[in-house]
Amino acid sequence: MPKILGWLLLLALLLGPGATHAGLPAGYRINLLTENFPPFNMAANGRNFARDAKIQGLSTELVREMFVRAGLDYSLTLHFPWDRIYRQALETPGYGLFSTSRLPEREALFKWVGPIAQYDSVLVAAPERRFELGSLEQARAYRIGAYKNAAVSQHLQGQKINAIDTLSDQGNIDKLLRGQIDLWATSSPVWQHHARAVGAEGLHEVLKFHSDPLYLALHKDTPDEVVQRLQRALDELRREGWSACTAEPQLCQ
Repeated sequence: MPKILGWLLLLALLLGPGATHAGLPAGYRINLLTENFPPFNMAANGRNFARDAKIQGLSTELVREMFVRAGLDYSLTLHFPWDRIYRQALETPGYGLFSTSRLPEREALFKWVGPIAQYDSVLVAAPERRFELGSLEQARAYRIGAYKNAAVSQHLQGQKINAIDTLSDQGNIDKLLRGQIDLWATSSPVWQHHARAVGAEGLHEVLKFHSDPLYLALHKDTPDEVVQRLQRALDELRREGWSACTAEPQLCQ
């Protein structure tokens, strides 16, 4: 009997919480990348580079809590432009990025955890411009500016609409106000934050053409155990009704 009890104790230890950590090497860490995409992720000082505690946002706070619950170590860097960090997460094991859309053409490129948030894809016009658009197809005749390699830009490509890409959404605001583009393809509520930051008033939405959930995308070589632990942590947080607005009230003001 003592021998049987000993085997049962060993089995319980193997199947217990420690077992979920057994497949990861000591010091395992994920390098998380993000960009200024308010209110989901942004630098506290508004600049295009920040690390760790100097990065905030609704998605940022949720992702932090997910990693704590999952018992995983991470670093967090906000960088610019999106095209650069997207490529780094795509090509470099041990990396991930958020907040990003799980587009069909991206599905096999990453491993996914989410959704962590949601946004709308919209067309925005300058204050003096008026458009009557019932569909994205009707916008084809206009000059549309978009953020290079962002989900909105890739969605337009999928619809065979040639957008004028820039490396920043602030660049699109400038082009819109100068009349260099007719419409700005962007995300709501993100574009409102960018417009306020540069003092651009009177911009207005003329068409909402798509809605997307946002995800944490991990390099395709990320161990399945890591993905599962993060997804379980996220599901647990959702069941509890956890909110970044509760954790960091200033993000929702």
